Amino acid sequence: MNKNDLISSVSSSASLSKADATKAVDSVFGAITNSLQGGGEVRLVGFGTFSVAQRKATTGRNPRTGEAIQIAASKQPKFKAGKALKEAVN
Repeated sequence: MNKNDLISSVSSSASLSKADATKAVDSVFGAITNSLQGGGEVRLVGFGTFSVAQRKATTGRNPRTGEAIQIAASKQPKFKAGKALKEAVN
């Protein structure tokens, strides 16, 4: 499922126009992104938790040349599925 499929699904299940469903989906994604940018986390009970993980700087290797390169520290978004989502999938 891609974003357009998600918008179509939200539109039909919530009896919204596609334009309103697009605004709703974009608003949800924007709210999650803004919270993570601020260093917070988003907990959706039964669905899962979005959070930010710190990755340390490491030394890697260029696969072509074998030369050692420095990989900078970064922040990575993380998602941990909730119990209800895990049960629904299994």
